[in-house]
Amino acid sequence: MIKIIEANKESEKIAKILSRSQMDSTEVLETVNQILEEVKTDGDKAVLKFTQLYDENKLENLKVTQEEIEAAKQAIDKDLEKALKNAIKNITTFHKKQVKEGFMINESPDVMLGQMVMPIEKVGLYIPGGTASYPSTVMMNAIPANLAGVKEIVITTPADKNGKIKDSVLVTADLLGVDQIYKIGGAQAVGALCYGSETIPKVDKIVGPGNIYVAMAKHKVSGLVGIDMIAGPSEVLIIADEKANPTFIAADLLAQAEHDKRAASIVVTDSHSQAKAIQKEVEIQLQMLERNEIAREALSEYGAIILCETKEQCFEIANDFAPEHLEILTENPFEDYKKIKNAGAIFLGEYSPEPLGDYYAGPNHTLPTSKTARFSSALGVDDFYKKTSLVYYSKEALRQASEDILLIANNEGLTGHANSIKVRMEES
Repeated sequence: MIKIIEANKESEKIAKILSRSQMDSTEVLETVNQILEEVKTDGDKAVLKFTQLYDENKLENLKVTQEEIEAAKQAIDKDLEKALKNAIKNITTFHKKQVKEGFMINESPDVMLGQMVMPIEKVGLYIPGGTASYPSTVMMNAIPANLAGVKEIVITTPADKNGKIKDSVLVTADLLGVDQIYKIGGAQAVGALCYGSETIPKVDKIVGPGNIYVAMAKHKVSGLVGIDMIAGPSEVLIIADEKANPTFIAADLLAQAEHDKRAASIVVTDSHSQAKAIQKEVEIQLQMLERNEIAREALSEYGAIILCETKEQCFEIANDFAPEHLEILTENPFEDYKKIKNAGAIFLGEYSPEPLGDYYAGPNHTLPTSKTARFSSALGVDDFYKKTSLVYYSKEALRQASEDILLIANNEGLTGHANSIKVRMEES
C-alpha cells in the first residue's frame, strides 16, 4: 500500500510523486470552457442548468435567505458554535499582524513619493461543499478579507441535494458579517463570479480552493478577475527521525490521504526501522478510517516513505518537494526548521499536527501546492489589497533629474519619453 522507496535507488518513483499535476486534463478543460461560455452568455439560466446537471440539484432560489441563516443559528450545536468562535479569535489575532498602511516619503519639499494601500472592492469566496462542510475555509478567506477592508464579500458554495447549506457554514459566514451566500459550486460558480449574472454580482477577485473543475475555471478567468492561486490536490511531507512516534506519523499521513485520491502523503526519514514501523502503523489505522478507500488509493499512488542515507538528504528532498504542509518530527525541530527554504506552512514537533493549522491555530490554511511554495505564499490580508503609487516632483526637482532621465530614455530609443521631459525643461 504505502511503499518504502530508497532515495538513492528509486529516483524515478520519487520524481513521479513530486511532479504530479491536475492541470493536464483535456477533457476537463473542454467541459470548463463550455460551462464558462454558457454562464457568460446565459447567466442564471446556465448556472441553474449546470447545477442540476453536475450536482443533481434543482434549485428554486440561488441566494441563501435570511430565514435560512436564522434557522441555522437556531439549529447549530452550541458547543460547535463556541469552537468556531474560538477559532475565529485565533485566526483574527494572527492575521491582524498582516494589516498594512500606506506610506509617504517627503525628504524635501520638492519631491513627494508614496504608496496607497487600498482594499479590493468586491471579492468572491469559493467554499467547497455538497456532501462536506467547510466552515474553516469560510474563516480562512473571510477574516483576512474583512481585515483588509473589502466592502463586498460574496460566498458561493454547493448545496446538498435538498438545496441546503450546512448550518456550520452559514453560522460562520454570519459571525463574520457575510450575508451574500449563493448555493452554487463548480466551474459555473467561478463563471458567475467572474462575469456576473442576473442574481450573482461580478467580483474583482476570486479566492478559495475547489476540485479540478474549479481550479481549471479559475485558471481560465485569471486576468479577467484576480485569483489567489491554482490549488492542486492537498499534500503533506513529514521529516521524521528515529525517535519520532510512528503512530502520530501514520495518523497525519492518513489525515491528508483522506482528502482526495490524488493527495500526496510523504515521509522522509534516515531510519529504516522507523520506515517499517510507519508502514505497519498506516495499515492498522487505515482500517478504522471512514474514507479508507479514498485514502488507500491516494497512499498507493502518491504516498511514500522515502528512506534517505542522511538527515541532510531528508531536508534536500523536502525543499525540492516544496510541500503545502511540512511537519518536522525530529529531536530538534526549532533548529531543523531553519534548513527549510520551500514550504507553505511548517508544523514543529509531535503536538503540532497539520489539522491544527487547518482549523484552529491562526495561520491561513489556503496554501500553495504542487511545488509552488518555491515562489508563492499562504493566503493572507495582502491578497485583498491593491497598491497604488503616488509621485510628485516640483519643476525644480524635475529639472535636476532631467539630464539623467534624458540619457536613459534616449539610450532605450524612446524619444517620445525623452521629449515629455524636454518640453518641460524648455518652458520659459
